[in-house]
Amino acid sequence: MGLFSGIRNQFRSVIQWDNPSPNDIFFRWTDNGDEIKNASKLIVGPGQGCIFVYQGKVEAVITEEGTTDLKTSNEPFWTTLSRFMQAFQSEFKVGIFYFRTAKVLNQKWGTPSIIKYQDPVYKFPVGLRAFGNYSFRIAQAGPFFSQVVAGANNYTVEDFRAVMGSRIVQPLSDFLAEGAFSYADIDRNRNEIAAGLNEKLVQEFSLMGFALEDFRIEGTSFDEDTMRRINRIADMNAESQAAAAAGLSYAQLQQLDAMKSAAANPGGGAGLGMGMGAGVAFGQMMAGQIATPSNGAQASVDANDPMAKLAQLKKMLESELISKEEFDAKKKDILAQM
Repeated sequence: MGLFSGIRNQFRSVIQWDNPSPNDIFFRWTDNGDEIKNASKLIVGPGQGCIFVYQGKVEAVITEEGTTDLKTSNEPFWTTLSRFMQAFQSEFKVGIFYFRTAKVLNQKWGTPSIIKYQDPVYKFPVGLRAFGNYSFRIAQAGPFFSQVVAGANNYTVEDFRAVMGSRIVQPLSDFLAEGAFSYADIDRNRNEIAAGLNEKLVQEFSLMGFALEDFRIEGTSFDEDTMRRINRIADMNAESQAAAAAGLSYAQLQQLDAMKSAAANPGGGAGLGMGMGAGVAFGQMMAGQIATPSNGAQASVDANDPMAKLAQLKKMLESELISKEEFDAKKKDILAQM
């Protein structure tokens, strides 16, 4: 009697996933070899599913919540299984695995390494980092069981995040290259980039049984090398706009800056020569060497018109191309010639 009592106690009459951890998305109901009675009841709670594996093969997947009476179920698998149970053939084991069907929300992602690609507009290498969030769920238990967990006793949210982190860099790099996004286009096209990346990731993760949803890019940043290049471009654009406001070309602005730097550093021979000639060159520039096209002809500033010279001089001061002292000195010279 004691022996039969011990054998009967091995067999469970109620099968359920009690108090699952929020971090668990897959759980083996038992790992100690317990079998189930023919009259057992299977309970599948809200947001849960159950996989039955018999002799290493997935025989049944239940995704509807409720209670299933294994004795009266019409599933052919249960009919076969019950014969083994009634015969107390303990060598025939049933693997019972629960999994979460509910969506796992608001998972954070970030690129684990810098994504590098060639800027299609400025032709320099860009180093980009990105981060955001997503949701996911187990959509197909069969592929998930055979290709991801492969008989493991549990699978967690952290396990999925690790897979996500390892799979996101290459699709994002490919999409940025294919989409020809310059660094200046990244932020204003985040939704388009997220949608394109999501399409690539959905295809890959669906093969593993996952449904990837609500994928978003929340922010991006560039590495130090890229930021130096971006800042240089911004500085050049600002200088070009300032030169245009003063009626200068960018090349003329660079020439003026070089003359000012040389005049401020007369230590060497070249600097001394530049310092001595800076006033002359500056006067020549102000005298009307700057020309703008008009109807295909060149219209130059009248070198003898003091009003034009003063107006040009004021523009250069307002654009911070010359100092107040330089402005006052040159203004005095112009007025003295009147």
